[in-house]
Amino acid sequence: MQAVRRQFPRTACFHQPRPGDRIQTPLRQAVPFSPPVLRADPSHFVGATMPAHKTPSVFRGRRDLAGAAAGSLMLGWPATDALPKAFGDGLKPLTVTGNPGQAKACIVLFMWGGPAQQDTWDMKPGAPLEFRGQFQPISTTVPGLQICEHLPKLAARAEQLCVIRSMTHDDVNHTTAPHWLLTGRKSPGDTGLPLDRDWPSIGSVLSQRGYGSGPLPPFVSMMPVVPNGAPRFVEQSHGQGAGWLGPVYNPLRIDADASLPDYKVGEFALQPDLSADRLQRRQSLNTALQSATAGVGTTAQVSSSVLGMTEQYRRAFELLGSPHVTAAFDLTQESPQTRERYGMNIHGQSVLQARRLVEAGVPIVTVFWPNDGITNVSVYWDTHSRNFIDLSTRLCPVTDQAFSALLDDLSERGMLDETLVLWTGEMGRTPRVGQSVVGGAGAGRDGRDHWPKLFSSVLAGGGIRGGAVYGASDRYAAEPADSPVSPADLVATIYHQLGIDPHSLIYDRLGRPVTLCEGQILHSLL
Repeated sequence: MQAVRRQFPRTACFHQPRPGDRIQTPLRQAVPFSPPVLRADPSHFVGATMPAHKTPSVFRGRRDLAGAAAGSLMLGWPATDALPKAFGDGLKPLTVTGNPGQAKACIVLFMWGGPAQQDTWDMKPGAPLEFRGQFQPISTTVPGLQICEHLPKLAARAEQLCVIRSMTHDDVNHTTAPHWLLTGRKSPGDTGLPLDRDWPSIGSVLSQRGYGSGPLPPFVSMMPVVPNGAPRFVEQSHGQGAGWLGPVYNPLRIDADASLPDYKVGEFALQPDLSADRLQRRQSLNTALQSATAGVGTTAQVSSSVLGMTEQYRRAFELLGSPHVTAAFDLTQESPQTRERYGMNIHGQSVLQARRLVEAGVPIVTVFWPNDGITNVSVYWDTHSRNFIDLSTRLCPVTDQAFSALLDDLSERGMLDETLVLWTGEMGRTPRVGQSVVGGAGAGRDGRDHWPKLFSSVLAGGGIRGGAVYGASDRYAAEPADSPVSPADLVATIYHQLGIDPHSLIYDRLGRPVTLCEGQILHSLL
C-alpha cells in the first residue's frame, strides 16, 4: 500500500464556523495516533416529484417537459422571467485547461446522512470501547490497510481504492453540508435558501461545458423513493443541481425504484396518437418559429430565456422515441447474474443503472442513498440510534455489494481507467458513542451524532492511484492528524481528472466572473 500526503495550506478553503455551528471535541487534548499505513512522497431534465417542503427551486419539469413534448409540444413563447439575467452570462464556456483529463465520466455514490468514519474506513482498534465501537477491523489486499469487517468485498478490492481519512469541514447540517461535497463550495446560506441560489454542482458544470453527446442528458441524478419510507430530506439538499447557473443545466432526476419489475423512467416513448412524422413536423414548426422570432428580445434576460427554452425543446425532441435512450434505461438487458451481483435492492440497481448510463455516454451520474431506515431513529446513514445494528444490516452490506460489483463491472468492460468513482457522505459521526453535539440532532446510547470535523471519502478509477491511504486522523477519529483535506480539494481533484481547470472562471447570477473552485488539486493521488 502507498500512503500519500500533502502539506495543507492553512489559508485555503476553510472558514470559521458560523454562529450556532460550534462543535464539541471529545477530549481537550487528542493524543496523536498514526494508523498502520506506509508513508510516501507526495436542467431542464429534472425530478418527477416536487420536494415536500415546497421551497421554490429549479427542480421541476421533467415530467411536464416529456409529457408536453410527447403530447402536444406546445410552442408558446417562453416567459421572460424564466431565467435570471446572469444565466445568459453563465452560458459562456469555461477556460479550457489543455489537460484532457484521464477520466471521461464520473459516478458519485453519495451516502446521504453521514457514515461513521470509525465504523467503516478508519477503524480505531486501539481506542477505548466507547470510541472504537463494536466492530472489528479486517485486513485487505493492501498490506497494512484495514477496514470494517462488514465491508469484506471492498477489502478484497482495496488495491483499486484510495481512502482519504482526513476529510474535514465545519457544517453540521444535513441539507447544507452536501453543498460542500457536490460543488466544492460552502453553502451560501442556510437551509431555507432557494436551491437556485446554490453554486452549480459538478454535473451542472460538465453540462455547461458541453460534456456528453447524443440524446441522453449529460447529468443524471438517481434519487429513488422508498414507499412509506423516511422523510425525503435528500430532496432538500443544497448543491445537487445547477443553482445560479440556470435550470437548463439541472440533472435528469430519477425517483423510480430500479429494483422493481415495472421500473420505468419518464415518458420517453411517443404517445399512440403521435406518429414520428407528426413529431418531425412539429419540430420543424418549432424551429421555424424560434428562427423567426430570434432577436425580438432585446434584454439579456429575454435572450437567456430563449436560449434555455430552445435547448429544452431540442433535448425533448431528441429524447422522444430514441432507441438509444430506451435501451440505456432498460435493466432487463442485463443478465440476471449481473443484476444479482449488484444486489436486487434499490441502491444496488441504482448503481447498475449508473453504470449503464455512463456506458451509454452520460458523463456524470450521482446515486443518492434511498430514504430507508426508521423515522426519528436511524434514516439513510444518519445513525443517531441503532448505529451498529443498521451499519451491519441495511447499510454496509448493501454498499459493499454494490460498490464492489461496480468496480468489477467497470474493470471487466475496460471502463475503470476512464471512469472516476467517488464514495462519500456529507460528514462523519461523533468519536464517542452516545455523544451529542451543538447543531446536531442528538444521539442514543447506541448512536453517533453529526461530526463534520472528520470523515472519510473513497476514490477509485479515473486515473486515481489505487491501494493508497491519504491523510490520517487522531487516535479517536475526531480530527485530522495529518494532511487535512477540504471538500474543495476533493472537488478540485475531480474537476482536474475530468479535464476542467478548477481555478477557471465562471459567471455568477450577477454576471461577475468568479473562480469555479478554490481547492487545491491533490496531485499525489494521481
